[in-house]
Parts: sequence; structure tokens; C-alpha cells
Amino acid sequence: MQKHLVEIKARSSRAATQRKILLAHGAEFKGTDHQVDHYFNVPEGRLKLRSGNIEHSLIFYKRNNQAGPKDSSVALTRIATQELANSFAQTLDAALGTWVKVDKQREIYFIDNVKFHLDEVVGLGSFLEIEAIGNSPDQRPELLAQCQQYMKLLEVRPDELVENSYSDLLTQK
Repeated sequence: MQKHLVEIKARSSRAATQRKILLAHGAEFKGTDHQVDHYFNVPEGRLKLRSGNIEHSLIFYKRNNQAGPKDSSVALTRIATQELANSFAQTLDAALGTWVKVDKQREIYFIDNVKFHLDEVVGLGSFLEIEAIGNSPDQRPELLAQCQQYMKLLEVRPDELVENSYSDLLTQK
């Protein structure tokens, strides 16, 4: 499944407040997922296998590192079970080698096509992610407007924005 996202990642010390705001604005809470993302060595982009209680997927994406809203081109294959995801992780590790693993607790919320994550990442701390999800880069203006609208609603400050992925942040430590 190919998707186009406009997304942000921000450090957050106000998860409880942001959670209340999301729920007050009709966000659907999907649950809290313990996720381990295995990032594999690839020549370009990012290839990760997500194994969790709720979400299990093989994800390839390309995205520039920058603070603030950024575009991502994403190819995602859903995997039926956590056991199957773990098996894929072993096979991909044998073929490509694992670059880094990201371990997190993730609260997942949706408002229409916008996905919100309140993350607690082992070794890094607390974060908020906003992902406005579309089917084509042609939707960028609409997705950007949605992302900016929710940044304002959730009171994301410019100094909280993070340009890198969790994988980069962990390898830079």
C-alpha cells in the first residue's frame, strides 16, 4: 500500500494535556501498543519491521530530515500476527543486518485521516507525532494544512520539533 504523509515529531512534556485535547476533539483511541521497530541496512531510505501488540508491518519510507512538517513516501505491508512479524525480523536480519532497534510504548489516536502518537521511547523520552495521511503527493497542501492545524491545537512549540527519526536519535547517542 503506497501512501503520502506530511508529519511532525516533537518532544513532549505535556502528554496528559495533549491526550485530553485529542479526546475532547473526537479522537478515536486505538490503544496502547508496545512496539519494537527493527531498522535494517539498506542503501537508501528506511526499511523497518514493526512488531507490536496492535500494529505489525513491514515499512519502507523515504523522508528528508528536517524540523517541522516533512513529506514521506511510504510503502507499507501489513503482517497478520506478531509471531509472523518476529519471524520476518529474523529473516531480514540474516539477509540485510539490523542497523538499530527502537523500543517504545505508543498510544495511537485517529481523527479522520490524521494519526497521532504519544510515544515513550526507551533511551530517548516522550514524544508526540502527527501524521496527515493521503494517497498521493498531490494532496500535500491539504495534508500540510491538517498537520499545521493540529500542531497549533496541541500547542507544539518550534523548539520542541525534532528533525530526525528515533533510529537516528538512538544511533547519535
